Amino acid sequence: MPLVRFRQLAAIGLGLACAACATAPSPAEAASVKVGAVFPLTGPQAPLAKQEYAGVEIARDFANADGGVDGAPIDLITKDLTAESDAAARVNELKAQGVQSILGAYSSSLSMPVSAAAQSRGLLYWEAGAVADQLTGRGYPLVFRVGATGSNLGTMSSHFAAQVLAPQLNRSAWSLRMAIVHNLDDYPTAVATAAAQQAVREGIQVVANVAYDAHAPDWPAVLTQVSAAQPDILVLASYIADGVDFRHAMLQRGLHVGAFIGSTMAQCVPDFGAMLGADAIGIFASDRPPPGFNPAALTDTGRAMYSRFAAAYRREFGTGPTEESLAGFGAAWALFHYVMPRGHDLSAAAMASAAGSLDLPDGTLANGAGIKFATSAELMGQNARAASVIWQWQGVRHSVTVYPPVFATGTVGFIPLPR
Repeated sequence: MPLVRFRQLAAIGLGLACAACATAPSPAEAASVKVGAVFPLTGPQAPLAKQEYAGVEIARDFANADGGVDGAPIDLITKDLTAESDAAARVNELKAQGVQSILGAYSSSLSMPVSAAAQSRGLLYWEAGAVADQLTGRGYPLVFRVGATGSNLGTMSSHFAAQVLAPQLNRSAWSLRMAIVHNLDDYPTAVATAAAQQAVREGIQVVANVAYDAHAPDWPAVLTQVSAAQPDILVLASYIADGVDFRHAMLQRGLHVGAFIGSTMAQCVPDFGAMLGADAIGIFASDRPPPGFNPAALTDTGRAMYSRFAAAYRREFGTGPTEESLAGFGAAWALFHYVMPRGHDLSAAAMASAAGSLDLPDGTLANGAGIKFATSAELMGQNARAASVIWQWQGVRHSVTVYPPVFATGTVGFIPLPR
């Protein structure tokens, strides 16, 4: 049965009283547990979003095969969303169809309005993959994210530079010179800010912090500032197209650094390696855990779930799982397996309370994460045990996880950067 499919089964809706005080029937009283799913399944973001959604569907299939939620099967009610302006309408449609929880939305630009609309309508929002810090930075008690934030990725970049790259370059952390280059958008800016803050904590000198507009980048001006700073390490926070363009401009300029760390999506997707070929070799990516990391990072529970998930994904698609599918699966499994059965009912408030009570060690989920949600206003709903790693392009379309050691499948190479 295809994983990416749209089903709207006739079922007894979960009763709603009002946005603030709604109480849903228990699973035993419902024909199915309706869960909304909002993803960009058409348009330019669809190829990767569909992979994330496939992970959500596999989690749904596993939960139903294991008995559903107290015997009631989970029914995904799926909405395609490609425009931010349509987010509230999709949420309204899902509420009218009886959902109390919504999974989404792959892209941070879509997740922000969807989550805000869900919160305002008294629905639980559960993020499957987007990493913008702002998502869990608004103090919304019904918004949760299992995966890493942009700040996690920026922080990891500078920590890795101090702990691993400095010795590789025969330098101390305090003698390292770091240049940070970032797109002006909120997400790359948050990553860059976290990288700069962690660099200070590690004793690294930030000798340049250069922003650019991806819609009209002035690469000569950017590279002039970076070159003048004479960095040992370059951290780039970008999207795919501008990340590839920056690397091309860097090579054309002849700018050479000891190490290059990409801290947003550009370096973390196959397109980057496919577009650059050998010019990607040696570049690091600060990222969510990709498939194929060291299984020692997982508990017995996590290892069993990863094996089950990988086998199901391979049966369906003929290849091993992707990073996006692993993120979607881990997030959805946390909701279906750990949260829903713990709520006294399936109201948004009850599920939020159940989520807040979770205390699962690192390695419990198939992507290496544990679960402990923050309760402070500035981090409310963010998983403090989200997993992040550093991996490196070590061949054309070939990468190796190199840090932290528990996740590593290989060692750092290509220091200094070959080109």
